[in-house]
Amino acid sequence: MRALLLCLALLPISLPLSAAEPAKIKVLIVDGCSNHDWQLTTRCIRAILEPTGLFDVAVSTAPPTAASPGWDAWRPRFRDYDVVIQHYNDLNGGAPWPAEVRRDFEAFVGNGGGLYVWHAGNNAFPDWPAYNQIIGLGWRKKDFGPALQVTDDEKIVRIPAGAGNDTSHGARFDALIIRLGDHPIHQGLPRRWKAANIEVYNYARGPAENVEVLSYANDTVRTKLNWPIEWTVAYGAGRVYTSTLGHVWKGDTQPVTVRDAGVQTILIRALQWLAKRPVSFPVPADFPTESATSVRTELPLATN
Repeated sequence: MRALLLCLALLPISLPLSAAEPAKIKVLIVDGCSNHDWQLTTRCIRAILEPTGLFDVAVSTAPPTAASPGWDAWRPRFRDYDVVIQHYNDLNGGAPWPAEVRRDFEAFVGNGGGLYVWHAGNNAFPDWPAYNQIIGLGWRKKDFGPALQVTDDEKIVRIPAGAGNDTSHGARFDALIIRLGDHPIHQGLPRRWKAANIEVYNYARGPAENVEVLSYANDTVRTKLNWPIEWTVAYGAGRVYTSTLGHVWKGDTQPVTVRDAGVQTILIRALQWLAKRPVSFPVPADFPTESATSVRTELPLATN
């Protein structure tokens, strides 16, 4: 009997799977070109995500111009990641991605990958049909496709191509965000909260197919109408989340747009959902309210 007990004591102990630490979510940030400050944007995103301990974050930076060297070698391995955060923007003359990269990107999302389209990422690639399907709505001319507007009684109205205006926005302001439904990303959040110094895009356009609008705000500056702020798209087996939050402009250093407690919380929770993990990140005590924004202290920005 003593010998049996001794043998059992020497056996390796296997912890139950539920007690093991969940694997970190692998996130790839794609940058390299934008009319916004893409270097600072990437640094801000990393400064939000890395301290949580929930993510392994990598960056793939494309060559900055079509004439730059390195395009033959730039081949992001999208399939090695759970989620891609895309804020590369070729608007106003930037370089399009090579055909092989486009095919790999389409396959990544279509086969079940998660995609977070960060702010100006939805300005990119108007001539790439699959990208337009993936993002649902983007910064486009008025004849490009339908726009989605939210009525005061929270119905989604399709504005046909050619009607209304090109995509645009007025001056930034502290906007009241109103969420629709009970999407897992928003579970436990207040129905209304103030977002600090944001742009409210009006007439974002695209195929507008398989789109679920998660939240909206009134464009009090220009159109006086309600427009989507966050939306998701189902593309093949993949999940896509787009937000017009997170504006980082040239000359910014510690923009309030990314120190906003709401933006930071939703970023983390959206990545969990996109990776098909439980949305477990808690709603913090300093989440903004209907009457007040909540801007946190300076981000611990890396120097490179």
